Amino acid sequence: RLSCIRNNIWLACCGVVSAGLAVLSSFGLMLFCGVPFVVTVANAPFLILGVGVDDMFIVIASWEQSLRKKEKSDVKSLLAETYSEAALSVTITTLTDVLAFFIGTWTAFPSVRSFCLYTGTAFVFCYVYTMTFFGAIIVLNYRREQGNRHWLTCMRVGVDDQDERSCLYNACCIGNYSKQSETESEHPMNIFFKKYYGPFFTNKWIKLLVVVLYAAYLGSSIYGCTRIREGIDLRHLASDDSYIIPYYDDNDKYFSEYGPRVMVVVTESVEYWNEAVRLAIENCTQSLE
Repeated sequence: RLSCIRNNIWLACCGVVSAGLAVLSSFGLMLFCGVPFVVTVANAPFLILGVGVDDMFIVIASWEQSLRKKEKSDVKSLLAETYSEAALSVTITTLTDVLAFFIGTWTAFPSVRSFCLYTGTAFVFCYVYTMTFFGAIIVLNYRREQGNRHWLTCMRVGVDDQDERSCLYNACCIGNYSKQSETESEHPMNIFFKKYYGPFFTNKWIKLLVVVLYAAYLGSSIYGCTRIREGIDLRHLASDDSYIIPYYDDNDKYFSEYGPRVMVVVTESVEYWNEAVRLAIENCTQSLE
């Protein structure tokens, strides 16, 4: 917003900090518990940031809706109204993500198991910080706005009664929260989705078109799943201190030009102590070579 009072840049930054705190808390807890850190875990903060920012937008949108209800003037009532609207969506999102990653801990690959443990725990902390830390930041930001304090310096600013000033000066140095809250209506994005986007998609022909497009998308996705080929680097599925890392490095460095390896698997018990059996195996190896 072009207002030194209603600008919520610090609020958005604190939402990102909330996701960062969740990453630090989960990583610290997992390292304290002795869960190995592998290179794939380095991707977890990006997932947590995406979910954390999404939760932040949901909470802020609910807070703005609560502010427009004139009877909800007490900060406790405003926050209760906000959580009653936003907590359900945030909780469902967190539960599905946590369940998905904790199911992934059943895998036999240690690196994947570590990644799922780190990420699933981070989602839990992200939910806790959104419901506690970020809610407190919203209340502090609301009190700053009520006190007519600047969004950057938190210093009190003058009342908007100097029309001879430039619009840039008025936007940066003058403001009055109570006046703006009375005249400011819904956010343009909310108006767009409520008055235009929603009615457009509730049209019966548009709904039929959406169903057809989704069916086509679902069919192409199923076909694409049948065409997937394995292309993962096995080096990334091992822990950093695993013996298999230098094995793959040396294999790529010295033997990659010889093509794929050929292996023979013996599925029955063999009398390896019998010299004749060992000789037969050696002859078989030479024949393959």
